[in-house]
Amino acid sequence: MKQESKAKVGRRDFLRVLGAGAGAAITPAVLVTEAHADSENNDEKRKARYKADSADVKAYYRVNHYPS
Repeated sequence: MKQESKAKVGRRDFLRVLGAGAGAAITPAVLVTEAHADSENNDEKRKARYKADSADVKAYYRVNHYPS
């Protein structure tokens, strides 16, 4: 009886190959984009950005049932 040697790929090996292929496909797209310099000066970086009376903050407290 003659045995044929077929290349068997296990489930885990198949998933590893798919993961490596996906990573290789994404990598060139990431390297193509250019980096942009930060446009804020030190005063703008340190300014307060939280506004307690904004509509978003009021909605957050209203939706999460915090006392007003």
